[in-house]
Amino acid sequence: MIYNKSMKNNEQLINNIIGQLEGIKKMVDKKEECEKILIQLKASKSAISSLMDKLIEESAIKCLKGCSIKERVRVRNLIKEIIKK
Repeated sequence: MIYNKSMKNNEQLINNIIGQLEGIKKMVDKKEECEKILIQLKASKSAISSLMDKLIEESAIKCLKGCSIKERVRVRNLIKEIIKK
């Protein structure tokens, strides 16, 4: 997958995650309903997982530049298996 300019960069994604976590902290401090907090925690967990997958993929693409096509396919398939949910 190639990320174009319309997709958020890593810093934006991290800032969004920080904002989500700060919001969760406020919810906990205000003793909001557990269900609402859990929904936000799940969203944060998903955002962190997506960022992790993106960073792994970006790193792999850089590492694979000098590899043969066969090696690239093998490594990409391995990475897909590793980050599979």
